[in-house]
This record gives sequence, structure tokens and C-alpha cells, in this order.
Amino acid sequence: MISNLVVVGSGVMGRGIAYVGAIGGFNVILVDVNQDALESARNEIDSIFEKGLRYQKITEEEAAAAKSRFTYSANLKESAAYADLIIEAVPEKAEIKRAVFETIEVHAKEDCYFATNTSTMSPTEIGSYGKRPEKTIAMHFFNPVQKMPLVEIVRGLETSDETAAIIKEVAEKMGKETVVINEFPGFVTSRISCLVGNEAFFMLQEGLGTPEEIDKAIKLGLNYPMGPFELGDLVGLDARLNNLKYLHSKLGEKYRPAPLLEQYVKAGRLGRKSGKGVYDYTKDGELVRK
Repeated sequence: MISNLVVVGSGVMGRGIAYVGAIGGFNVILVDVNQDALESARNEIDSIFEKGLRYQKITEEEAAAAKSRFTYSANLKESAAYADLIIEAVPEKAEIKRAVFETIEVHAKEDCYFATNTSTMSPTEIGSYGKRPEKTIAMHFFNPVQKMPLVEIVRGLETSDETAAIIKEVAEKMGKETVVINEFPGFVTSRISCLVGNEAFFMLQEGLGTPEEIDKAIKLGLNYPMGPFELGDLVGLDARLNNLKYLHSKLGEKYRPAPLLEQYVKAGRLGRKSGKGVYDYTKDGELVRK
């Protein structure tokens, strides 16, 4: 039975996963070696609680109970020893994920399960960083975690049926719908999303239309909730580029990143988090958070 959840990485995804974990009834430790990042996460999570109360998504009692189950820590080794399930939510770089998994392998309990929040990377490869591939799986959450209903659960080559069933139950306790699929580069959602987002950049590069026109056409014509540029700015254009490079290496030419996307990233136009991506999120030089 999973009671104690450790989330590693306090970025946008990590803080969202920690929040829905606490709301779902788990005891949660959010871990990050960067104290400034942890403090930023604490402030953001407090804001998510406030919005949940304001819009009556949660009650005062639910918020108080969830907050009482929440802890922040900069010590991964100590936190790992506490966990029944560790969800890694660090950047999509193999060397960073490897460092996390090698550490938690040493310090986690023998019966602890490992999950990686990745949108493209191989849970089989990530499982090899530790010594319990049968207990390792991918949980692909979507941004913003507290609003998006899906968790894409991806089995690695050696992931056990028991692990898949337990992780599905965990996601459902967090209030999520699930799909359980077998590993292949990009899974289901990222393969489609990367293609659409990359094609939109080719359209913009070719002068087909403005970002606003392209986004509007996709939203109203294809019934997407967000346009590809709005979504790219939300998830981060650097993250989108990293995903495309990975898929290009694994699946071929149709995933070759648009040169304009590469230019935006080189210019530091990463999306909402940097204040400017395809769209500008600043007002009077200050980042406007929505």
C-alpha cells in the first residue's frame, strides 16, 4: 500500500504532482537541492490551494488536511528512505535522471516503487539506472497538473503487472484518468503534440500566418483547447525542442525541429517561464503570471 510519496524536483511539474498527491491523501515530501526553488514551489503551491478554495474545487477541511500532509526538503537521501513511491520530476536530461535514480536506489526501502515523470524518455533505460526495473515505470503528468485530467502510465520492458496496477491506483487516488501503455519513443501524446507544435513553427517560419491566426485556426477548426503556440509557451520551448531532438534521433526525419524553434530557444525565448516565447508575457518589464 502506498502512503508516503516523495516527489523529486520542485519545478512546474514537481510542485503540481506534489499538490495532487497531498489532495489525494498521500503524505508528501517535495524534494529539491535548490532552496530558492523550494521556496518558489512553496509559494506557488500555497497559491494553488488558495485558488482551489476560491473556486470551490476543495473545501477548507480538505485544504487543511492536505497541507498537514505536506513537507519540503533539500535532503534526497533522507527523504528517499521514507518513501513508498518516489516520483522523479527533474528536467528531461539523462544525466540528471541518472543521478537521481542512482541515489534513490541506494537509500530507498526495498519495497519502494520508482516512477519517472517524462514525456518522451525511455522508462526501460531509466529503470536501468537503478536495480529494480520491475518496480520502475513512467507517469506522464500534464501541465498544469492540478487541472489536466490524464496520467499516461508507460510500462518499461521489465515493469511488472503489479507495479502497473499499483501506479494506476495511485494516479486514480490523485483524481486522474489513466491510460496504461507499453513503451515506445514519445508514447501516445508527445508524439502527436510534438508533430503539431513543430508543424506550427514551420508554418510561422513560412509566413503562412501570425501565431494568433494559426492558434485560432487549430482551436476552432480542430477543437483543441489550446493552440500549439500557446501550449508550447506553457510547457517551455526548450522542453519542446529537447523532446523533438530525442524523437528525431529515435523516429526519424518527421521530427526534425523547425529552425525557427531552435532560434527562439537560442534567443532565450522559452515561453511563460522566461517572460517571452512566441508570445510576450511581460508588462512594463515584469513577468505577468497567469
